[in-house]
Amino acid sequence: MKPLVDYIRTIPDFPKPGILFRDIVPLVEDVDGFRQSIAELKAGVSNWGPITKVAGAEARGFIFGAPLALELNVGFVPLRKPNKLPFETVSVEYELEYGTNRIEMHKDSIQPNDRVLLVDDLLATGGTVAACRKLVESQGATVVGAAFVIELVDLKGREKLKGIPVFAPVQFEGE
Repeated sequence: MKPLVDYIRTIPDFPKPGILFRDIVPLVEDVDGFRQSIAELKAGVSNWGPITKVAGAEARGFIFGAPLALELNVGFVPLRKPNKLPFETVSVEYELEYGTNRIEMHKDSIQPNDRVLLVDDLLATGGTVAACRKLVESQGATVVGAAFVIELVDLKGREKLKGIPVFAPVQFEGE
């Protein structure tokens, strides 16, 4: 079994010059690496108390969140970009580097007694996952923590998630 970091491809200058893009595609294309990533996420959140739902942000949060939800024997809640869900939704608007965006979920996806784990592929600045947290908490639920495959430590995304545990088995810093 090789370390998860060995499955992650670094692509310089994508999507713009100066950015080192961390590509998870080789990880999910390899059945052993993908299985290992889910096992490591499960182990990393195993002591966070009961979890009743996993919520993942579109789209890469779906890749890791749905299989993790199955492993935890709980339901999966997709948190989507605007106008992608067919039923009545609730939403939260959040700031991007240039402009704003919105994330939505079905109004009945999360109940006040739910204990929700947030999942995404990568923690960078933390803006998207902070919005996910706000959306889940707007329904009266408790966010028990947030799990990511990769954390870009230098971007300090954890600071936007104060008060909840954060787990990421792969961490890049100083690059």
